Amino acid sequence: MAHYIHAKSIILADKEIADAYLKITEDGCFGEILTERPEGEIEDYSAYHLASGLVDTHIHGYASHDVMDNDFEGIKVMSEGLLSCGVTSWLPTTLTDSTENLDAVCETIGLHAGEEKGAKIQGIFLEGPFFTEKYKGAQNPKYMSAPSIEKLDKWYKLSNGLVNKIAIAPERDGVKEFIDFANEKEIYTALAHSDATYEEAKVAVDAGANIFVHVYNGMSGLHHRNPGLVGAALSLENVFAEVICDGHHVHPAAVEVVLKSRGTDETVLITDCMRAGGQGEGDSRLGEFEVVVKDGAARLKHNGSLAGSILELIQAVQHLVEWNLATLPNALRMASLAPARSVGIDHICGQIVSGHAADFIIIDDAGKLKATYLDGVKRFEAEEK
Repeated sequence: MAHYIHAKSIILADKEIADAYLKITEDGCFGEILTERPEGEIEDYSAYHLASGLVDTHIHGYASHDVMDNDFEGIKVMSEGLLSCGVTSWLPTTLTDSTENLDAVCETIGLHAGEEKGAKIQGIFLEGPFFTEKYKGAQNPKYMSAPSIEKLDKWYKLSNGLVNKIAIAPERDGVKEFIDFANEKEIYTALAHSDATYEEAKVAVDAGANIFVHVYNGMSGLHHRNPGLVGAALSLENVFAEVICDGHHVHPAAVEVVLKSRGTDETVLITDCMRAGGQGEGDSRLGEFEVVVKDGAARLKHNGSLAGSILELIQAVQHLVEWNLATLPNALRMASLAPARSVGIDHICGQIVSGHAADFIIIDDAGKLKATYLDGVKRFEAEEK
């Protein structure tokens, strides 16, 4: 049955409507927004804000499961768990691994996507394996190689066309031809784990690459005579810059530099979360590597490098507000509309538009999550503290 949600404000892509009522249609989609009290059933969240469900386009694991486990039952657990993070759409994200393992994961997700009952799978992000070793981070260099059109084509087919984002190092051979092929398949090319020069990055962007993965982390830094990948991420036009706002990966002042360069529309909040997300501190794993989680950070045991994060996307929103870097509406847009736009899925998620599936969240003034809805149905409610 159609009903309305009353909120302190409704946060849209381009404005915020105070003291408003959002219609949820009988088929679980967004309907009209009214400022006068309508007739019919009303759910009252008049002390809270209503915003689009969040979209995590870079997440490896959560709740003790990892995409590279190649276990769709585990992905279902992740999908359900992400509702507690405010996430209603996501891209399961792979690691640099053997071709055989990547084949298997793409095939598994391609076969079963749609069976998940929580946050909706809207594609697959292949983070690697076409990187370079200097800035390998927590990626395994033994599987790194130059970009292969043949491999990407196979992964795309095995996934039933779900692969829609792949990260590469732009200094590798054959990058332009690879990006041309990705463009044909509507796969968005991201740049990451790379020692590229500014010029090499620009060649890739001119060919169609449009995302810089976790800016500052795993890339050549900004120097006044060699702007590197960071300089390209901050200065080239019409690209998106991902940032991990957990307070460990990037200093708040460095996040501010990204925001001043890219703005709300082109800054993408991601988690890069690994299986330890939602599990507290202790030992864990990322791919083939042993990890220890302590003081809110996940690090490789053998060298102390950061190994993804345990960040939840709603926490990234809260941090931007706490750090006085963004208003709540803009922080939410950087975790919903901007990531959706970066991979071309904003026509199905990431914003409140009449006819879209009613995937939304209820939050307080500080961005704390009250509830998460999928298709107009409440699927998560925070415990009162």
